[in-house]
Amino acid sequence: MSNSNASSLAEATRQQAQSTPAAPGNSRIVSVDIFRGLTILVMIFVNELAGVGDLPWWTYHLREEINGMTYVDMVFPFFLFIVGISAPLAIRHRISRGDSTIQLWMHIIARSFALIVLGIALANAEKVNAQLTHVSAGAWALLTLTGAILFWAVYPQSDRYKLLFRRMKLAGLLLMVAMFILFRRIDRSGHPAWLDFGYWEILGLIGWTYLGVAVLYIPTRRWRWAPVLWLIALVALNAALLARWISFPNRLPFYCWPWNNGCFCLIAMAGIVVSTIFLSDVFAATFARKAALALGFAAILFAGGWLLTPLGISKIRATPTWGLYSAGAATLCFLLLYWVCDERKHSKWAQPVRPAGSNTLLTYLLPDLFYFAFGSLAIMELWDYGWPGVVKSLVFTGLILCLAAAFTQLKVRMQL
Repeated sequence: MSNSNASSLAEATRQQAQSTPAAPGNSRIVSVDIFRGLTILVMIFVNELAGVGDLPWWTYHLREEINGMTYVDMVFPFFLFIVGISAPLAIRHRISRGDSTIQLWMHIIARSFALIVLGIALANAEKVNAQLTHVSAGAWALLTLTGAILFWAVYPQSDRYKLLFRRMKLAGLLLMVAMFILFRRIDRSGHPAWLDFGYWEILGLIGWTYLGVAVLYIPTRRWRWAPVLWLIALVALNAALLARWISFPNRLPFYCWPWNNGCFCLIAMAGIVVSTIFLSDVFAATFARKAALALGFAAILFAGGWLLTPLGISKIRATPTWGLYSAGAATLCFLLLYWVCDERKHSKWAQPVRPAGSNTLLTYLLPDLFYFAFGSLAIMELWDYGWPGVVKSLVFTGLILCLAAAFTQLKVRMQL
């Protein structure tokens, strides 16, 4: 998948969808899965649409030098927001199962590492040098992703096939390791090189953001206003960097400073605030009060974004206005979904996207798997202009959703 998929993910992972516990008074928070499923639907569509020419400007990402944002620029933030929505639920679930603090942190680190590894694989797939590796870029990507699916698949509980499933997981791990060892590319100076860590891809960025937010949230999760205060601090960090009052975070790699310039993490932290409003009774016990708080929170996010407009509006530059506007829009969307799906109990309309929302990681990888396997077919180059290209993008999106539903029905899932 090309860099245009920055409009996308997070998803973060299948565990968050699977382990979503009930909020007080509800049997299940279906709006979480539906929000995630709708986001990945739009992601698949806009990624496919990115290769279609002769369309209105608002159907693409805006360039770095332009101040503004389109709906395409808001898809990736919605993934980060749902990471924030899901994180307290998953953490609460693991603690209720009896996980110790060490076990919780080991799980978070392992999940973040897995997302980063997958991001590195996707970011480097098209850079494979076939002469050095003796494997084409498409074959390398397919083998690497096959190994990932085998390793992180959810296998049935079966004493009879337990050994087989363990061997499949081990085979997947060995296949991934072998592909990474085999990987070679040509760098800008014309010399052979190993993996390029200059771009983490969307899954990698989600992994770093998840880790950065967890480091802030978990130690302070018992303090009622901690997520709000962390959100303010992250906005201040983002604004200070864009205003060039400070510069040191820009010189630090992600593994030393997972918060980057603060923008991605502020979006996820806003999701944690909304999760605290809706999926617990910390701030309010009735839907009317939860809705009023969410509307007020969204208004504050929009107002903050407007005040910081002089620092620019850009997804590529990760400006605070872009982050705050995206978080505000995501808050309103989740409010609407929560009211329709959990309060009014109208969720059948979203059935086509629910498999994508509950089996997110595999669904995210399906377009890549498709293109690495069939992308060279001449038919894929047809209808790349105008409205025929839009129709092709819609058909492709429907195909991926159908595949996601089929795999989910067959109980083929991935979980980090």
